[in-house]
Order: sequence, then structure tokens, then C-alpha cells
Amino acid sequence: MARMAVEGRMANSQPISITPLLQKLLDPSHGSATPTEIAAGLALIFENRLSTAQCASLLTLLQSTGRAADPEVVAKCATQMRNACAQVDRQALRAVIRKRSRKAGSYAGGLCDLVGTGGDGHSTFNVSTTASIIASSLLLVCKHGAKSASSKSGAADMLQAIEPEAPIIEAVTAKNLPRAFENGNYAFMFSPIFHPGMRHVAPIRKDLGFRTIFNILGPLANPADHVIEARVCGVAHKGLGRMYVEALKMNGAKKSLVVCGAENLDEISCAGKTFCWRLKERENPEFRGPMSQEDEDYTTSDDDAPPRTLVEIEEFQLEPEDFGLPAHPLSEVLPGQMSSENARILMKLLKNELPPDDPVLHFVLINTAALLVVSGLCDANTSQMGEGDSGAVITETGPSGGRWKEGVRRARWAVESGAAMKSLEEYIDFTKSS
Repeated sequence: MARMAVEGRMANSQPISITPLLQKLLDPSHGSATPTEIAAGLALIFENRLSTAQCASLLTLLQSTGRAADPEVVAKCATQMRNACAQVDRQALRAVIRKRSRKAGSYAGGLCDLVGTGGDGHSTFNVSTTASIIASSLLLVCKHGAKSASSKSGAADMLQAIEPEAPIIEAVTAKNLPRAFENGNYAFMFSPIFHPGMRHVAPIRKDLGFRTIFNILGPLANPADHVIEARVCGVAHKGLGRMYVEALKMNGAKKSLVVCGAENLDEISCAGKTFCWRLKERENPEFRGPMSQEDEDYTTSDDDAPPRTLVEIEEFQLEPEDFGLPAHPLSEVLPGQMSSENARILMKLLKNELPPDDPVLHFVLINTAALLVVSGLCDANTSQMGEGDSGAVITETGPSGGRWKEGVRRARWAVESGAAMKSLEEYIDFTKSS
């Protein structure tokens, strides 16, 4: 029996040919490859069912034909990537989120993420990772990330370099993720732990030497996607912005902000203009079901009935002055240092040891503020964050109707009160005890 089981696993691991799909991508006279067919072919990579040659061919053809920038292709491929990852107990995670009940403004207390595609070539400080930690003082943040692929210091690299005590980034798993939020507000989901199937394509991507569809799938493949309420995603090229927000919408996202700094920066720029694409949810006047219910999945029993809400895409631009802060040239936050130096800056920032007008601090504050705004937290007309909070809500609105300055006010409180540092320490303690 044991021998038969081994032989069965060997048989199941045999490569599957996707020649018909490759022919369609190479020559449309064979027919047009559908997004579903492309995603199904890509899914075989996670099971190690494609030969090296066909895997490389698929990635190359998707890039050369432009199909890697088709929002429906990207959305369906991201879904397959999430289906192949280590699965989180949805029911348990939802139960913990509801028990924590961190609701405020139009923020319903769900998980949030702040992430970039990378590849912008600027090697800036680890802004999104730092901002995600600060934001977790006020939101539940489930940050999805990995080690550096192109910069000097990726999210995981910086976290592992924290002194005197760094988190064990491999400790957060699909099994214990719900427990991470029972008492804490932050969890870093290390991509190799949650996406083991990606190891099959890693050497191929390295040998190809150019960016592939996987470079933009990462931020869309958060294993906790089903309970993510809000996110900010940075893209390294303006041309990806509209595609990215459309892919998010196709995958069911309702509160999202896609950003690209004018310098082709995958974060909100501290130097000037940032291009933005936002998913905003509004009530559907044609909906006839209940408009208020504890269960976030409430709807009518009629599958053909109008949806409870409508999600729309809004395009606009942001600048530092919209956040009430001055502009700083990228040269003041460049170059990104090695992970040890970035970790040192992170800890100084969280300990409130940087000057209040420090360019790196401002860079981090505007990106933190963006997530606080998109989550709906800044819609609250009252503020009871804790000791040191004046309670003076800044109700002034800017582009897209966002209270961007209020976002900065709340982000500053998180740093100056020590709440951000406490959130990081709770995450580190959890990884040590798991």
C-alpha cells in the first residue's frame, strides 16, 4: 500500500502540457486564450506540473503579448494564487475580528494591508512596512510581504534586522493567524510560508531576468484577502494603475487605493504629485434588502436583486500639501539603506526620536494617513484614541473627499503616544510564543 501511495504521488507530479494555450498566445490564428485558460495554466505552476520550458514560455508570452497587464487575467491569476496558498480558517478569523470590534467612522473593524509591487528602482526607505506598523495602532493590519527582490531591503529583511529583539517572521502561519489578532493588531505574513508553491517558479524567474506577471500578483495574493476590508497598493508605473484597481474590483475589493508617485514610485510620493485610483463604495438606491445588520455578509435572498452597494473607480492626484506637509525631494529619503540601517531608522521613528519635520517621518506619515483614510477611520467625527489625543478632529477634506490631514494627525498620535511601538512589540511577542 505504501508503495502504491508513493507511485500515485509520482504520477500526479508528472508535467502537464499546455501547448494549446501557448500556441494561442503565440499565434491568435489558433484562437484567443481566455483569462480563465491563462489562469488555469498558471495554476499548474504552484503544483509543479509544468516543465521548465513551458513555464518559462508561459511567463514570457504573457509579458510579450501584454496579457500580463489585462485586468481580468491578473484578477483570475491572483485568485488561483490565493487558492493555492496555505488556507486560513476564515470562520475563526472572522470571529476574532468581530470580537475585537475596532469599529470607528466607516471602518468596520476588518483587516487592512499596505503593500507595493516593488521594482520602482528608487530603493527608498521601507515606507509601506513602517506605515503598516503605525497604522496597526488604530486598525487591524495583516501585512503580506517577502524579502527583497530588487531593493537593498525588503519588508522581511528589515523586520529580521530589528534590534535588540527581532520577530520570528516564519512564526505566523495560516493555522495560527486568527490567534495573532486575539490580542494584537499586527501580523506580518511572510510570503514563502503562505505560498510554498512559488518555490517551483523562483529559479525560472531568476533565470529569465525580466519582470513577469508574478511581480504584480503579490499584493493581490494576500492569503487573508477574504477578510481584508481596506488596502493601499503601490505600483511602480503609472500605466499599471488603472489595470490594478480594475483587477481589485473584479476580485471583490470595495475599499482600495492604488497609488503611483510621479517619479514611478510605488508609494505616495513625498516629493510631489502622486497618481491615484480609488475604489469607493456607496449605497445602491435600488437595493431593497436590510440596510443594517451585524453580519458583514448580509444581503437579500434574491440572487437577481440589485446589490446592497455599488463600487466605483475614482481617479485623482495627491500632493504632500494635501496632507498638510511640505514636499521633500527623494534625495532626502534616498538611497534606501541596508536592512540593518533601515531597521535602526524604524526603531528611532517608533520611539519618537526623529525630529517632527524629518523627511523620512513625513514620507511615512502620508502613506500611513492614506490607509487610515481609505479604511474609513478618518470619517469619524469624534476621536478617542487614547492619552495625548486632543480629540480635535480635522474635518477638512481634500481630493476624493478624503480627510488626509486628519489621517496625518492620527498617524502622528500613534508615533508620539507610543501606540505604534506597542503594536510592534505585541507582534514580536506573539512570534516568540508561537
